[in-house]
Amino acid sequence: MDTFYSIVGFFLTGGPFMYPILVVFAVGAAIAIERYITLSQVTARNRDVWSQVEPALVDGDFDRARELTSKDESTVGRLLNMGLDLQGVVRRREDIEIAMEERMMEIIPNLEKRTPYVALASNIATLLGLLGTIMGLISAFTAVANANPAEKADLLSASISVAMNTTAFGLIVAIPLLITNQVLVAKTTEIINGLEMASVKALNVISASSKRRLEA
Repeated sequence: MDTFYSIVGFFLTGGPFMYPILVVFAVGAAIAIERYITLSQVTARNRDVWSQVEPALVDGDFDRARELTSKDESTVGRLLNMGLDLQGVVRRREDIEIAMEERMMEIIPNLEKRTPYVALASNIATLLGLLGTIMGLISAFTAVANANPAEKADLLSASISVAMNTTAFGLIVAIPLLITNQVLVAKTTEIINGLEMASVKALNVISASSKRRLEA
């Protein structure tokens, strides 16, 4: 309970800038949680779909692979379906590759959306903390200007201590948000790398199949 009161006291004595920092933290945390859950679901779904589609591709069963991806809304399903729809229709690997790259360009922005706002929230929290401290120091020096000389040192030290609370709170908010942003970027990169891997494997199988048909 003493810890709780200490935290409340720390917040209340930090001045008015503590409230916008708290709002920034709430917004940044909400975005981070939503992105983490979404990206985790995308990762799990992609792994599930790929585990079903890959054996069909290896066996050369493109009809089965098309069936699995045709109505699937996962990112890997949508990507592979673009290539599989062109399998047997066009002969050049480049044509299929361009089509899948086009689909990839549609998928990536959806994976990356809102993640930059977490880093932005981290930067805003830091800057608000510094601004709050500067404004607090200005108020502190203004207050002690007309104070009793004997009380100036104690009054100034107390005021500075309170003003520094804003910077401390800004950093307390900023550091976790910055770390979370890097975690989200890493998860997004992992998904994109997985999509590129699946795309290359599918292209290789389709190209090999087309080559065998031409040689037959």
